[in-house]
Amino acid sequence: MRIGDAAAAAGTTPRALRFYEQRGLLPPPTRTATGQRQYSPGDVARIRLIRELLSVGLTIGDIHSCVDHLHLIEADPTRPCGAAQATPGPGIAARRLAALNDEIARLTRLRDQLAARVRAGAAPSRTPSSSHQAETPSPRRSA
Repeated sequence: MRIGDAAAAAGTTPRALRFYEQRGLLPPPTRTATGQRQYSPGDVARIRLIRELLSVGLTIGDIHSCVDHLHLIEADPTRPCGAAQATPGPGIAARRLAALNDEIARLTRLRDQLAARVRAGAAPSRTPSSSHQAETPSPRRSA
């Protein structure tokens, strides 16, 4: 199937497919005699897997680092993501989860600090648009 059909079948866009190919997440597809990309049902399954992994918080870099093992997840979707990894140590999904937990903790601290300032009355009371208006002189009309 052509790129538009494959993209539609996977719930994405042709641009995304070209991006995945450029980043090495998809192997270069076969080409027709006129140079158009041709995708197989297996390619569409891989695209769906990539989209699913991105939707749960993995990055393009995370997926690229284990691209040679995606077939293991495709073959057994219940397989733990870390089990598809070739090197020992924490799996990609576990590392991403730890990074997300760190970011949530950082944002929670930031929210708590801001909430404390608001309660204490120390937060700025002007909105960005009102401060912009105060700093920008209004244009004068010529008579």
